[in-house]
Amino acid sequence: MSSATTRGVDRIAQAGTGALSQTGNIVQLFVDVARQTFVRPFQWREFIQQAWFIASVTILPTALIAIPFGAIVSLQTGSLIKQLGAESYTGAASVLVVIQQGSPLVTSLLIAGAAGSAVAADLGSRTIREEIDAMEVLGINPIHRLVVPRIVASTGVALLLNSLVCTIGIGGGFIFSVYLQDVNPGAFVANLTLLTGFGELMISMVKAALFGLFAGMVGCYQGLNVKGGAKGVGDAVNETVVYSFMALFVVNVVVTAVGLKATAG
Repeated sequence: MSSATTRGVDRIAQAGTGALSQTGNIVQLFVDVARQTFVRPFQWREFIQQAWFIASVTILPTALIAIPFGAIVSLQTGSLIKQLGAESYTGAASVLVVIQQGSPLVTSLLIAGAAGSAVAADLGSRTIREEIDAMEVLGINPIHRLVVPRIVASTGVALLLNSLVCTIGIGGGFIFSVYLQDVNPGAFVANLTLLTGFGELMISMVKAALFGLFAGMVGCYQGLNVKGGAKGVGDAVNETVVYSFMALFVVNVVVTAVGLKATAG
């Protein structure tokens, strides 16, 4: 085996080892967060501040994305269904796509891109200023004081954003279907729950909650493990966005498969 091939194999092995090590560390952080979540007193002030911050930077972009998204879904599904001669089922198809896939994915992109990066930058700045070390010296658990409120806030805001996207997406789809495709408004509303029921809505909410949890977890992990000063904070923010997107799409596939199996059964 040539030296170039050997170096390539070594690099691949090192990358795999590093990925497994980071995965294990994130799992350990998840266990610590699960333990500290039920430790009293809960940091309500930190939770409210973080929830308000995450909501303030994500609500407007979410609404602006949800409107054209609902319109595109309705126009595409309406055009296809019209070719099949079933215009009255446009509402059922649009709601199914928005609730099952569209709303959770839009929520995941905003939570990972805005909330996760902000959490990583905040905790990363505290880490390089040695505030985390100072808290540990004073006997304050940074997981309980800083990480838990941020993850709970990220999860809660993700649920609210998912509900917002569902509402705006369905409303935008209704307007575009009725006024641009001449769909009967009564038939659109009457068939909203034809393909989508309580089970599909719960799957959508579970996806949103998991997306918020994973995005917050990755952001906190990257922020607490910053190295290299200010440049390390920037690298941590970039890695948070990339890793969050990767994790969220994997979670989406798994939850969708499990949810479809459960609702079909």
